[in-house]
Amino acid sequence: MSTTLIIAKREFRSNFDSPLAYVVICLGLIALGFVFFYLNGGFWQADRASLVQLFAQAPRGLSFLVIPVVTMRLLAEERRSGTLEMLITLPVKDHEVILGKFLGAWGLVLVLILATALYPIMMFVTPWHLGALDSGPVISGYIGLVLYSAAAVSIGLLISALTESQVIAFFITFMLLLFLHFIGAAADNAPPAVRDVLAFISFDTRLAPFARGMVSTRDIVFFLSITIGCLMAAFRALERRKWA
Repeated sequence: MSTTLIIAKREFRSNFDSPLAYVVICLGLIALGFVFFYLNGGFWQADRASLVQLFAQAPRGLSFLVIPVVTMRLLAEERRSGTLEMLITLPVKDHEVILGKFLGAWGLVLVLILATALYPIMMFVTPWHLGALDSGPVISGYIGLVLYSAAAVSIGLLISALTESQVIAFFITFMLLLFLHFIGAAADNAPPAVRDVLAFISFDTRLAPFARGMVSTRDIVFFLSITIGCLMAAFRALERRKWA
């Protein structure tokens, strides 16, 4: 476990050694603020103290910008530069590499998610007091964001493990996460059996209860299953590279 944490710390700190983390966090907060306050009327025309719009749009922002950028280099760049071969020849187990890379990237995403807490704090606590805010949906919304981010980062890590190109890893991760978000919208005109399947795999459908204050065991298991499954697949992909 200590080796995993060393790799995770190295990966996490490397993001802040370059402008990547600062650019991602700043642009992410600015974009989310614009969407939250102004998209389709935003918060000011909602006529209620609710952060549903925040928890509805934050996962999409993470999927379409932050997570593809953060995960595209995890293993693809290591292999392209030749450092992956050096890393796997050290007395480090393959699963420690995968878990360390995952925790480092997930840690950066969690920093951005934590930074979004500035919105409810500044709006409803200090310096502005816009009314009483129901803390239940806020807490459940952040639980959903944490679970979702783990699943999305694991998907990006798997894609990065399967290709040497950061550009290809970014594009495939972006398209796959885009598909998983908006596939639920296609369920409306689909046959009942297909509709159930599309709704089952839709990220938006799974995240909606969290934004309304409901924490469902099925949704928790869904995101955890994706996370564990993708990490196991990434481990197999790294293992295959090692013996290729």
